[in-house]
This record gives sequence, C-alpha cells and structure tokens, in this order.
Amino acid sequence: MNPWLTLICAGLMEMGWPVGFKLAQQPSWRWPGILFSVVSMALSGYLLFLAQRHIPLGTAYVVWTGMGAVGTVLIGAVFFGDPLHLGRILGVSLVLAGVIILKLSA
Repeated sequence: MNPWLTLICAGLMEMGWPVGFKLAQQPSWRWPGILFSVVSMALSGYLLFLAQRHIPLGTAYVVWTGMGAVGTVLIGAVFFGDPLHLGRILGVSLVLAGVIILKLSA
C-alpha cells in the first residue's frame, strides 16, 4: 500500500478513539464505545508504524495527529453539537495548513 494512503488511513483511525470514548459516555454504548476506541487506537498505531517505514518520523507524526485533531473537531461539531466559533475555526485552519505544508514539502 502507498505510504501516504497508509498514513491517511492511520489518521482516520486516530479520529475513532475519541469518538468511541464520547459514545461510551452513554450507558447503552459503554462497552461498544470502549471497544471501538481500543480497536481504533490499535489500528491507528499499526498503520502509523507502517507509514513511518517510508515517511520521515516528524512528518508522519504531525500529519497523523493533525488529521486526528481536525477530524475530531469536525465530528464533534457535526454529530455532537460541539461549539464551532471563529477561534476554533482559526485554530483548526492553522493545524490543517501545517499538515498541508508538511505534505507538500516531504
């Protein structure tokens, strides 16, 4: 698999564990949410491990965490009603810009 595609998949999995923990706060979702979080963490870490074979450590880590952070903020806003005001949008935009710049310079 292409290392950048592997890293993107790792970033998508990185969004899963905080979502699982959020779901686990509802009594009927407690164990499924925790299981989803654990599986997401394991897959995310393994895919990051694979991607780092071909992508520099710093670049891979920033892209991975950046995707997780930006994606989780968007999921929180869309599905959980988290506030999305100007300061949050600016902060997420800066993280996203950093990830794009790192990808373009790799």
